[in-house]
Amino acid sequence: MTDCDEIPADHPRHDSLVTRHRIEAGVDAGITSRQGLIAQGRGEAFDYLLGEETIPSADRAARAAAATLLAAEHPVLSVNGNVAALVPEAMVQLAETVDADLEVNLFNRTEKRMAAIESHLEDHGAREVKGRNADARIPGLSHERAKVDADGIKAADVVLVPLEDGDRAQALSEMGKTEIVIDLNPLSRSAQVAAIPIIDNILRAVPRITDHARDLAKAGPEAIEQARTDFDAAEALDAAEARIRDGL
Repeated sequence: MTDCDEIPADHPRHDSLVTRHRIEAGVDAGITSRQGLIAQGRGEAFDYLLGEETIPSADRAARAAAATLLAAEHPVLSVNGNVAALVPEAMVQLAETVDADLEVNLFNRTEKRMAAIESHLEDHGAREVKGRNADARIPGLSHERAKVDADGIKAADVVLVPLEDGDRAQALSEMGKTEIVIDLNPLSRSAQVAAIPIIDNILRAVPRITDHARDLAKAGPEAIEQARTDFDAAEALDAAEARIRDGL
């Protein structure tokens, strides 16, 4: 298996190959489920159609997400197997920047996988990882993703749910959570129900949110509020769909 460091930086498929390697390594480490390989391939196809770049509407969404996380009383960043494999350090850095909790939430949940992801995040700098208590549930869901921590996602006012399942995204929205979704498909149910849909590759999106959060924290409350109120979710979704369909 090719190591990420062995992929030439000028390779035309560098980012894509790095992503594939991280998901593959995640499966080997027991972090990512085999179904995660399929999900990654589907997302990569959309990224190809987006030009494998952060389009302006996605950047505005990332800025709005940063502002919303900074303004939140109790923000939580949800982590699944693909997220843990792809951007563990970036998620830890974002959590520290916006003072958010990290919580592991899995569809294919086992104690072994939960422990592996928690340990993986801690290896990348996380001081505390929620999710294993599972002492609360998301109403309306019958599968393992309904299990959350009472002092984590259940109590959150803002939740970042990258690479989300549509049913849980909708259930969280119905709970009144302000939901930020990172999804490469603007037509997915997750993106459609999100207050802030970021149609971008997670490798680009999470560090971008962190950068915006640092800038906004320095700029102050007025800049944070402006970034929140200026964002239009429908406009962002339309712009992403136009890029995918027409290259515009």
